[in-house]
This record gives sequence, C-alpha cells and structure tokens, in this order.
Amino acid sequence: MRRNFVLELSKAPFVRNVVLMATGTAAAQVVTMVFSPFITRLYGPEVFGVLGVFMAIVGVVAPIAALNYPIAIVLPKSDRDAKGLIYISILVSLIIVVLTSIIIIVFDSLIVKIFRIQAIEPFLYLIPVVILSSALFQVVQQWLIRTKQYRVIAKFAFLHAIILNASKVGIGLLNPVATVLIIISALANALHALMLYAGSPRTNGGNLLEKYKVTTLKLLGKKYIDFPLYRAPQVFINSISQSIPILLLSSFFGPASVGFYSIARTVLQIPTGLIGKSLSDVLYPRIAEKANKGESFTNLLVKGTLALVALGIFPFGIVVVFGPWLFGFVFGDEWVLAGEYARWMALWMFFLFINRPSVSAIPVLNMQSSYLIYEVISILFNILALIIGVYFFENDIIAILLYSVSGSITYIYLIIWVIQSSKQFRSTRV
Repeated sequence: MRRNFVLELSKAPFVRNVVLMATGTAAAQVVTMVFSPFITRLYGPEVFGVLGVFMAIVGVVAPIAALNYPIAIVLPKSDRDAKGLIYISILVSLIIVVLTSIIIIVFDSLIVKIFRIQAIEPFLYLIPVVILSSALFQVVQQWLIRTKQYRVIAKFAFLHAIILNASKVGIGLLNPVATVLIIISALANALHALMLYAGSPRTNGGNLLEKYKVTTLKLLGKKYIDFPLYRAPQVFINSISQSIPILLLSSFFGPASVGFYSIARTVLQIPTGLIGKSLSDVLYPRIAEKANKGESFTNLLVKGTLALVALGIFPFGIVVVFGPWLFGFVFGDEWVLAGEYARWMALWMFFLFINRPSVSAIPVLNMQSSYLIYEVISILFNILALIIGVYFFENDIIAILLYSVSGSITYIYLIIWVIQSSKQFRSTRV
C-alpha cells in the first residue's frame, strides 16, 4: 500500500517537475560548491568584499529591471497576452537602462560619496548592462516556466554554473583581482538568458515577439498594472533590505567583513536555490491554473511549506552547530569568521527558505498592494535591528544576530498571513 502510494506520487506531473527543476539546480549548486574552495583560496575575503559591495548595488536595481512585468507572463490564459507581456517587459527594461545610464553619467561622484563605495567606482557603468541582461533572463525564464519547459531550465542551469565557475578559476589563476569577479558576475545573466533562448524548442508557442498595436499593449499593461505599481516597489524595498547589511558592514568594519557576510549568505542560500526556488517555480503556474479554474489552492501552500520545513531543518541546523569549523575546513582558515556569521544568519535564512510557496502565491492572490506595505514595515524593523548592532554595540556579530531575528519574525508573519488569505480567495481576473 505504502509502496503504491509512493509510486503514484512519483508519477504525478507536479512532483516530477519539482524533482526535475531541483535536479538541475542541484547540479548547478554542486558545481558551484566544488569550485568554491578553489575560488575562495584564489581571491580572499577582501576581494569578495569588493564584489559583495558591487552586487549589493546592482542587487537593488536588477530585480526590477522590467518593473516585474516578466512575473506576470505565467498568468494570462492566452499565449498571445503572455507574449504581449514579453514585449512590454523588454520595452520597459530599455527605458530603465537609458534612465540609469543618464543618472550614472551625471551623478557618478555623488553616488560614490553618499554610499562610500569608492572601491567599485570604476564598475558603476556596468550597472545598465546588468539591468538589461537581468530583464532578458527574467523574460526567457518565465516564458519557459509558463510553457513547462523545466527540462530546458534544469539543463542550462547546470551548464551555466560550469561556464561561470570555470571562468572564475581559470582567469583567477592568472590574475585574482576583484575586476575579474565583477565582470563575470555582470555578464552572468546575459549568458544565461542567451543559453536558455538558444536551447528552448521553437515549436512551443512560435516567436516570442509578435506584432501588437499600441492600444493593445496599453490595455495589457493596464490589466497587469499591479506588478509595476505594487510588486516592483516591494521587490525594490526587499532588495534594499538585502543590500543594507553589506553597505553598513563595508562602512564600519571594512571589505573583509563584507566578504565573510557574502560567502555566508551564498552558502545559506543553497537550499533555497536547490529546493525552494525549484518548488516555487513549479508551484506558481499550478496555483495560477487552480485560481483560473476557481479551485482552492490552500492545501498546495500548506503542503509546500511543510515539505520545506522538513527539508530545511537538517542543513540549516548543521550550520548552526558546526558553522565556523565547516567554513574553515571547506574554504580555508581565513574564512572561519564567515562560519560564525552563517551560524547566526541560519535562522533568518531558514524562514526565507520556507516562505517560497507563500511568496509565489502573492500575485495570484492579488495581494501585491498589501505585500508592499508589509515590505515597508518589515524593512524598517530589520534596518533598526541592524543599526542597533552597528551603532550601539559596535559589534558585527551582534548586528547580524539582531538582523536575523528580526527577519525571522517578519517571515513567520508573512507565511501565516498568505495561507489565511488563500482560504478566502476568489479569482477576479478574466
């Protein structure tokens, strides 16, 4: 009986898709982890700190490269509307690239002075490149998710990881400087988008870009206006929340501290990238389908969240107990302090890991305006906690601990709130 249940479960399309996505992501993460001990020994904490500051800056603007219109590509019932959203996404991203370029050219010195980012001043002009490549990657990935081409996504996640990490090691053997890591990171999404587009079947949906009347695009943009109006500001605020610790650590404790924090967060994000993202990418269109049919999807959210709880306890618990020793053993003795950071960050990252199903449901639940308010309040609490650690205790470990506790509380609230909201949901989109 139990064997038959497991066999039937393994044949379910949803489970197969999650496993397929997780396998590709797992392969990519394994590649990254295999290369990481070589990369950390080549470049060192200070070099990673400079990269961390650059990624903190681009991390604020890259997620909203197309004002989150790409996320809406999964939702329409017709492929033509979905392709119209692709057109809108690319057009919006080009406008943002032009505006960003003008701002950097005019206010270059002022930006560097305000944020104390002298170390990355020569690389600010790569930001428009990152914005455009991020938008293209989001568009291609969301189209592949819509058309359920999970095998393509999984395959190229693995190949992309090999190319990216091999480049870091190969070039680093000759010249292990921050410039190498920054340029490779800036071009990463462009390469990934190109690989996904080149590897996707042309027969599934035809050309992604079709001809549309301006009035048609206006109506389509207005229909999904909640994405740029509410989701984009929410993502922007969340990105600021993720970047502020890096900028504060850089200002008060130096680039090496940023290097420790960056490596700790990278390691702790592995379960999220390996399982959490794979599950949410598959869950999102499934939730959208159920909503379009007027069916309840609360059970999907609950089961997805509980599954991530069970899967996350062990890896995050290991980091809490053995963090400093593990980081010193894997990355080298100079990275032991990164393990101490990771030990205290693990609580926050665990709840970030298990909230992926809830975040996936937010666009379907039409909760984006409320989610924006939630993000504003949560970032204020998180920043306050961080500032208390930096200014009052003048201790980086305490700052990370307080930030982690604050983030955990806000994520717990989010999960409960979304699941409760799903119970009363009725689809309003046609």
